[in-house]
Amino acid sequence: MLLDDINRPSDLRTLDEEQLTELATEIRAFIVDAVTTTGGHLGSNLGAVELTLALHRVFDFPDDVLLWDTGHQTYTHKLVTGRRHRFAELRQPGGLSGYPSRSESPHDWIENSHASTALSYAHGIAMGLALRGHGGRRVVAVLGDGSLTGGMAYEALNNLGHAGTRVTIVLNDNGRSYAPTVSMVSAGLTHLRLNPSYVHARQQLRDTIRRIPAVGGLAYSGVHGLTNALREIVTPHQFFEALGIRYAGPIDGHDIAGMEQAFANAKEWEGPILVHVLTQKGRGYAPAEEDEVQRLHDFKVRPAVAAPVDTVAPVSYTDAFTRAILHAAETRDDVVAITAAMPGPTGLLPLQATYPDRFLDVGIAEQHAVTAAAGMAMAGLRPVVAVYSTFFSRAFDQANLDVGLHGLPVVFVLDRAGITGDDGPSHHGVLDLALTLSIPGTTVMAPSSAQEVGVMLETALDLPGPSAIRFPKTPARQAAEGQVGSGLHARLVRQGDGTVCLLAVGKLLQAAEDAAEKLAVDGIESTVWDVRVVAPPDPAMLADAAAHGLVVTVEDGVAAGGAGSFLVDAMRALPDLAGPLPPVRILGVPRRYIPQGKPDVILADLGLDGPGVAAAVSAALATEQDRLRLG
Repeated sequence: MLLDDINRPSDLRTLDEEQLTELATEIRAFIVDAVTTTGGHLGSNLGAVELTLALHRVFDFPDDVLLWDTGHQTYTHKLVTGRRHRFAELRQPGGLSGYPSRSESPHDWIENSHASTALSYAHGIAMGLALRGHGGRRVVAVLGDGSLTGGMAYEALNNLGHAGTRVTIVLNDNGRSYAPTVSMVSAGLTHLRLNPSYVHARQQLRDTIRRIPAVGGLAYSGVHGLTNALREIVTPHQFFEALGIRYAGPIDGHDIAGMEQAFANAKEWEGPILVHVLTQKGRGYAPAEEDEVQRLHDFKVRPAVAAPVDTVAPVSYTDAFTRAILHAAETRDDVVAITAAMPGPTGLLPLQATYPDRFLDVGIAEQHAVTAAAGMAMAGLRPVVAVYSTFFSRAFDQANLDVGLHGLPVVFVLDRAGITGDDGPSHHGVLDLALTLSIPGTTVMAPSSAQEVGVMLETALDLPGPSAIRFPKTPARQAAEGQVGSGLHARLVRQGDGTVCLLAVGKLLQAAEDAAEKLAVDGIESTVWDVRVVAPPDPAMLADAAAHGLVVTVEDGVAAGGAGSFLVDAMRALPDLAGPLPPVRILGVPRRYIPQGKPDVILADLGLDGPGVAAAVSAALATEQDRLRLG
């Protein structure tokens, strides 16, 4: 196999056209085999094979700088930069990252997994190289999977053009992000079609041609086709060059020779230049090509052993949300849903299909999604913004000042909250509790079971102000009848003897219950509360906790400024608090970046499983006994 002899980019430059075609086929087969074994991003990588080969044959990386926007399209890049033998450990604990990683290779400059940022990096790096006397080094930024739907990319384009910065921009246009998106070409065509001067001139030309004797109809058909072609070519050119950026394309993104010629020309351009390449997401793998929604954007590995036939696999929290919002939309005509290029992963496709006029996918533009939701709420709607927890941080300013400051009834549904696993530090959703709890007047809820999701959404939609419901991507706990809370109340799960009170947030209720069982073996009867609503916290729960000898809070978000500290502050503010607070231990995610791994293993390593919580309680009780004995 040719791939066996590719260990560095320079190895590519000895191959002829036929060998490159063969290599591209081998790479696709390798990626399919690797990703269907470990899980990972499939469709986006299959579409970027030839593009990556062409880039590495023309530019001299890593002396030249290669930046990937939406870094999940870098598997071919990793293969040709000496990391082929690590793909068996792709996205595994301690293994190869699913994104660029500075610790893996000098070819990876940025660890980019959130979209629309590479152009800003490119501007800064190019300026830095020029000021340090290295202006001959080229900076290349590859955008793809909907990156140009994000507003930050436009801000960078404006600055790049104004400054004349020497950056080569490669627009990998596959018409999609996770789901189909409106590309720059389509957006430009819309602009041209609506331009009054263009429309008037086009109609005059058509009327004149139709009147030509004998050949009018045929001539009209030819001109109609020509104007369609001109729209495709001229509009992107006008858009980018109006910003001061040279435009080339569109080019077939699977024609290596054509791209090499374009990249070689772009390499010599003295200012910013954009090369527009058209690729097919999922190319070369039939299941991906036939997936009209995501082109198998990512691939999730199924369990190797099937569940016994007499058991029912637990539904996910996302599934529960899908049913809940469909029910809400059926019963209320003011409910609308908004997402940022994630209609499938956030469970909104059924609502989109059923109520298309009450669904909005803004592309990779979380900031716009939140402020648009604020406007909808001002107009009397009840918007539900569904995004991943990790992406909510991109719209915190808007959630704080556009929604929170106005006290608007926007519901944030934050999927993939807590420790998520294989995608690593960029995708763990550990900040959302700290962020939402810092927005005044925001109700913050965390379901501990699938059945809680619908109850909480119904409650949130009746609130006068903003709210957030956060839940993980791991399988949902199933609650029996009578084990589901209501309204803004916490739920007492287990009554202890007054020694220790465990306040558990969301999915970590299971860890708290497991810890209580373990402690009971040692004669310690713990009280366990399902917090349910972190803000505003239930006064009855706080008063009960304050009456115990020890309070331990448990959450799968950052401990610094998170739910635990919020609950402790609320406890201190109790009007009927008699005496000082009991000793408190806040258990949560530490203030560091957590690497990839399986969620349950990571939580156990952090002491956030049953044994870990029990051990923390025992240690805290022992410390208190020592203090009392010595004091």
